[in-house]
Amino acid sequence: MKGIAVVGLVASQLAAVTALPPLGYERKLVREALTARDVSGISCSDGPAPVATAPKTNVWAPITPEDNRAVWDLLYNPATGLNLTLPDDATVTDNYIFWIDTIHANKTGVLPYLDGDGPLPPKYARVVIFEGSRSDPGSQEYMVGPLPVGNTTIIQPYDYAFNGGSGGYVPFNARYVDSTKSAIVTPLMTAIMTNISDITQALFNASYFGPSNRSTTLTTTAGTPVSFDGTQQFRNIMFRIPGVASYMTPIDFFLLINCPGTDPSKFSLKGFVTNEQFFETEADLRAAFEAGELAQEYTQTLDQSWALVDYKPELGSRPFDRQPAPSSIELGGKRYAIDMKEKYVEYMGWSYYMSYTRLHGITFYDIKFKGERILYELSLQEAMAQYAGNQPKAANTVYHDTYYSLGVDIATMIEGYDCPFGATFMNVTYHELNASTVNQDAVCLFESDSGYPLSRHRYGGGNTSYPFTRLGVTKGSSLTVRAIATVGNYDYMFDYSFHVDGSIEITVRASGYLQSSFYYPDQGAWGPRIAQATQGSLHDHIINYKADFDILGTENSLQVSELVVVNVTQPWFPELGSFPQMQLNKSMMTVEQQFNWAPNNEAMYVVLNENVTNAWGEPRGYRLVPGKSDLHLTILDSPWSFKNSEFAKSHLAVTRQHDTEPYSNSWQNINLPMAPQHDYSLFFDGESVEKEDLVVWFNLGMHHYTRAEDVPVTLFTEAQSSIQFAPQNFFDRAQDGDLLNRRYIVVDQSTEEGVLNYEDYGVPLPQCMVAPSEPVLEISPTLSYEFEAEL
Repeated sequence: MKGIAVVGLVASQLAAVTALPPLGYERKLVREALTARDVSGISCSDGPAPVATAPKTNVWAPITPEDNRAVWDLLYNPATGLNLTLPDDATVTDNYIFWIDTIHANKTGVLPYLDGDGPLPPKYARVVIFEGSRSDPGSQEYMVGPLPVGNTTIIQPYDYAFNGGSGGYVPFNARYVDSTKSAIVTPLMTAIMTNISDITQALFNASYFGPSNRSTTLTTTAGTPVSFDGTQQFRNIMFRIPGVASYMTPIDFFLLINCPGTDPSKFSLKGFVTNEQFFETEADLRAAFEAGELAQEYTQTLDQSWALVDYKPELGSRPFDRQPAPSSIELGGKRYAIDMKEKYVEYMGWSYYMSYTRLHGITFYDIKFKGERILYELSLQEAMAQYAGNQPKAANTVYHDTYYSLGVDIATMIEGYDCPFGATFMNVTYHELNASTVNQDAVCLFESDSGYPLSRHRYGGGNTSYPFTRLGVTKGSSLTVRAIATVGNYDYMFDYSFHVDGSIEITVRASGYLQSSFYYPDQGAWGPRIAQATQGSLHDHIINYKADFDILGTENSLQVSELVVVNVTQPWFPELGSFPQMQLNKSMMTVEQQFNWAPNNEAMYVVLNENVTNAWGEPRGYRLVPGKSDLHLTILDSPWSFKNSEFAKSHLAVTRQHDTEPYSNSWQNINLPMAPQHDYSLFFDGESVEKEDLVVWFNLGMHHYTRAEDVPVTLFTEAQSSIQFAPQNFFDRAQDGDLLNRRYIVVDQSTEEGVLNYEDYGVPLPQCMVAPSEPVLEISPTLSYEFEAEL
């Protein structure tokens, strides 16, 4: 059987190297180093990760399916007085459960258990009930516990986590738009669109007669927000050509409806938008149509094959592309251990617990390196997008993806593509009504080569033909936890990488379909034409995170070291007189605040413990290191994101840790831009942050400058953002000296040619036990070698 082409040189192929032209000292060194030792064969199939034993019970673990069903049964017990209707039978004037999830235990209750002999904190469920029967209908959150359900279990409002003044309550006009709430708007929308079906058919060759009518040839979408402060409610409805890629096939037609409250008789038409014009009534629209004023310059395609993520033979082919692409494989076996029951991980000095919620996806707790806690919590808080444009949908769209239960959309990944071959996969479980759903292979863990050495140095010259006397190099690697959430049109890839030097890197990437707009030549300021009648809509992605630092305890400070230019005189340079030098101006942040990365990166931010120093007397800490595309929201005073998106309006923020401030945002904040249920700006009330329990909130994201290369979907290579937490005097020296995966080479200079003596510290070069036979060597002008082998 004809096998894959193995690119590169392996030990079993070195006999053919003699046919190569001279490669220089470095390549000569590699060849001789390889031949100077025995390469032990290691199987490519390395099996599951070793088993770890968590030192404590995972107090942040999600509630179980059994807990979910028991809570459901309790809530539907008439004795509770909640007067619940089954969701399938409910109308907007009934009370019914929307979802059940987990409330993570408060930090003040966890630390005594985690660090001492304190009791195991009780577990509580988080429940959202839509209460349509009350005099002020809306949504109310409850906490139910302790779990498991028993004689001590109580039901009480979950109010303490929200600071907007109404606790866990959200008014009906601003509450989540589920199918039950949408159903009361559909009749008006259907009647209006049916009346003008002749117009839409003539203009777009498509019509809308309701979602279940077989004659309907359009699909609808209405974004958020749908209210400003909960006293009104509206829908700005876009129509698109239906199909798997409908995000890419909008038509130039919008229906605007006012729909406050629960009584459909009070709903009304606000107007229509097409051809860059607003028509307040059907009569106005029809008059313009009959006058020939609505002719469309561009026709939206009905074919969506161009927008599928499949092979496109019309683009041609590339040489060697029938061979598998390179893959990352954990040769030699997995170097991390997992307690699957407790979701506890150990890796090269790192240890941490993992948890999951339907809103925030994967979260991390009790992150330690070499037994010392760095972070109590690291968690995604919100994934936001705000659009811009001269059309109703683009102009008014702001998304908060927790509103759509981002964690629920973390689903199966493909081994070898989404995650490397041999990665460890985990499932996630979320609860819908009285049942639970398991998303299989939704999280993966894998160790990978960093793609560069962790440390390296080549020392001096010598009297041999080698241009050095010594060379030391250390392998760079990290363990990554990855999840991908497909929230509607976008696929967000969330990576958390734990590096062997003690640093943590958080990266987010975006792929998936653009939410596009209909194309008009004069609207290029909001994005380019990317298809036949489609414009890529300009927008921002802001992904907000929480990092609750506990650097060697909870008494932490945030040090700012600014680079400043000062004029100095130095007696050893008398001819220069006064000349500029840069130096560090160090200070501590004193109060809670939002702040931005310094221009030109001329400031360093370090969370440290002033009470604990390293061997050199320096406070031990961790630095916040900006990576790719660290940004905040462009528009700071938009009516669509006025006060409900305060977390997105700065690069960074620091606050005191409070159990009453577990989240930066409420998942239902999106429909309350003028009167948020949870106001992040109220976190910053002048409290001291010197030697206190600190939380750093940070944003990753992208200004999405849309382009033709976003077709069919946005590419992960460009749309990415990252940050790193790196030791800053946390240790006495770099954390690479205790790593055995390294090479130290000394040249014996006693002879003219020199002999390479190198130390491998007992770690052999890995090699799969798959030996190619009869290698065929091909030499290209660029010295690229290919061995085509029968495998």
